[in-house]
Amino acid sequence: MDHRRINDTFLKACRGEKTDYVPVWYMRQAGRSQPEYRELKEKYSLFEITHQPELCAYVTRLPVEQYDVDAAILYKDIMSPLPAIGVDVDIKTGIGPVIANPIRSLADVEKLGEISPEEDVPYVLDTIKLLTREQLNVPLIGFAGAPFTLASYMIEGGPSKNYNKTKAFMYAEPKAWFALMDKLADMTITYVKAQIDAGAKAIQIFDSWVGALNVTDYRYFIKPVMERIFSELREKNVPLIMFGVGASHLAKEWHDLPLDVVGLDWRLPIQEAREMGITKAVQGNLDPAVLLAPWEVIEERAKAILDQGMAHPGYVFNLGHGVFPQVNPETLKRLTAFVHEYSASQKK
Repeated sequence: MDHRRINDTFLKACRGEKTDYVPVWYMRQAGRSQPEYRELKEKYSLFEITHQPELCAYVTRLPVEQYDVDAAILYKDIMSPLPAIGVDVDIKTGIGPVIANPIRSLADVEKLGEISPEEDVPYVLDTIKLLTREQLNVPLIGFAGAPFTLASYMIEGGPSKNYNKTKAFMYAEPKAWFALMDKLADMTITYVKAQIDAGAKAIQIFDSWVGALNVTDYRYFIKPVMERIFSELREKNVPLIMFGVGASHLAKEWHDLPLDVVGLDWRLPIQEAREMGITKAVQGNLDPAVLLAPWEVIEERAKAILDQGMAHPGYVFNLGHGVFPQVNPETLKRLTAFVHEYSASQKK
């Protein structure tokens, strides 16, 4: 029987409970700037690493061991489940996900299949089991991409700066759009529930690019499908986190959804979010570019964010987006220690 003691500070903060200090983890903490990871990447692609549970577990737990963060996030990509439903995707270095069979019509949407996680992505579930049953002493965060963000890659054929094709498809082909949203919602719900059943203790949904939409379009084209996803995931009784980039204008819309934590990027100060009426737990939101500044600047910015975050129960320190490859791992280690020590001193 497993008698490891799990540090549940992160889970308590997600639920809005009192904690002895502010918990911290970093988006893209696994990989990116770590020399051990870079060495692995010379031999293996992202998909090759994720297909090997021992290797993937190693990459996932590295930042926990090196930085002393309060949660691990599974090393994988939001594209990981898409091949199972018939999307021909490859992650190309320096470009990102590239889709060989982009969506152009309702017929293309109807060709998409369903995911069976145990058969299609067993390696993801095996990695989760390995980490949660044997290796981690902090909660593991599972994750998935939200339908809009996945659809943007599937329609554009790869990364985009303006999402013009995606929005044009949404406006011109509403029947096909909603059919695509439903297909991706079904996949997301099934995929995420399997992650939770395997041992994930919290879930983050990344709608990385939904900030490209205005509030009116979000409410009509996106919010109903997100309501369905979070409502179905609620049954699993784990904290649910929402995050996107450049989406401050949608923070109140997210707050309305049946989730636990509103993730903020660096554009919206936590204090302003609270003044807007966001009462749920929040996560964020140091600009990751600050990590390249001198330590005095990092400490000053982190302290200001912590002061705002600690003004209400339910706060998780994070970046406003992912760690850059250029960030020194020692900086993340030092920042984690600062967040822990400073917040503990303020809570006494």
